[in-house]
Amino acid sequence: MKFVTSVLCLYLAGVYGTPYEKTELRMPGIQSPADDTYLCRAIPLDSAKEHFLVGFEPHASMHTAHHMLLYGCAEPGIPAELDQIWDCGEMSHSDQSEFRAAPTCASGPQIIYAWARDAPSLALPQDVGFKVGGDTNVKYLVLQVHYMHKTTQPDFSGITLESTDQKMAKTAATMLLVTAGGMEPHTKEHFETACVVDEDLEMHPFAFRTHTHKHGKAVSGWKVTESKDGTDKWELLGKMDPMKPQMFYPVEDKDVVLRKGDIIASRCTMENEEDRDVVVGATGKDEMCNFYLMYWVNGDRVLADNTCFSPGPPQYYWGSDAGLNHIPEKQADQV
Repeated sequence: MKFVTSVLCLYLAGVYGTPYEKTELRMPGIQSPADDTYLCRAIPLDSAKEHFLVGFEPHASMHTAHHMLLYGCAEPGIPAELDQIWDCGEMSHSDQSEFRAAPTCASGPQIIYAWARDAPSLALPQDVGFKVGGDTNVKYLVLQVHYMHKTTQPDFSGITLESTDQKMAKTAATMLLVTAGGMEPHTKEHFETACVVDEDLEMHPFAFRTHTHKHGKAVSGWKVTESKDGTDKWELLGKMDPMKPQMFYPVEDKDVVLRKGDIIASRCTMENEEDRDVVVGATGKDEMCNFYLMYWVNGDRVLADNTCFSPGPPQYYWGSDAGLNHIPEKQADQV
């Protein structure tokens, strides 16, 4: 894109004998040593054969885990064979943490799945899967859990992953549209980003997810195409109140296709009623503006870069900086 601790494996058999594997990737009864602690755990994948992730069942409560992210990594932050939990809060590492500090991924990070606010399970469409292991660049899966507060009870938050080694006709990927930025006291602000699809692909979006902290009012994602006369056409991919369960919801139009030259854009509408500046950051006192878009492609070639980032307000806006027009202001701001 261009910018404008144990693991439990269960083997299931379908009606016709197709093997499905369920793997639990969970925290091993740890306690968060401080507020806004990010902890990670890794598992290695089968290096001899590719597998396809087709379902995700979360095991967590929003009263304990602010959010969970599942990353695919070429290398985890610390060697997986150590089977250790590590502090992966690179922007919010606590001196009180007893855990070794390291990034989520040492190399090749890509977000596969995300959860927050008691979202339910997710099953991918038929014949669609995230390709991992084997000759792919995803050699490890890493679970990241953000604990909003210090905990005193053992925590086992995590995800049950459903996978198969049966080849899928369609490969899934998750794109993240994200901004930096900030807002002054007692103001309404738009956190926006937009990127051009610069690869010769046909992307079929099927699910979206939004994420902000407490100031978020509406988050929306859009396909934007420019006509010959320079007029922008906006098609809604998905929109949600980020205070609702932050699950992956079906896209607005299941037949929409993203192609080379199309623009993918997102907006988070925020309101700051506090007497302080609020900036994007890693802690609960900060904000975040994330729009996740799951899509599939025929075959196995997905975007080389699945991140779309902008510096956010006051440095970046759709109209003045991305040059977009006919912006659906009212539709983007309301849910």
